[in-house]
Amino acid sequence: MKVRKIPVRTCVVTGEKFPKSELLRIVKTPSGEIVVDITGKINGRGAYIKKELQVLEKAQKSKILERRLESSISDEVYDKIGETIGEN
Repeated sequence: MKVRKIPVRTCVVTGEKFPKSELLRIVKTPSGEIVVDITGKINGRGAYIKKELQVLEKAQKSKILERRLESSISDEVYDKIGETIGEN
């Protein structure tokens, strides 16, 4: 049996590399909406962050997600991301 390659992605906040399943994908859809992508398959520009609340706080303070997604992000979206991280 062939061994499957595990996709690795980089957290935009910490710069660490992790398996794709350990990160949370935030997507700017073609319509300009910012959403949390649980499946990893939503169409659009994506950025990955580590599933930790401290990393989310750092991302919100430094506005790195806004720069990576080239769009402003509302507090409601950050709250939704926090809820998603809290569930895991």
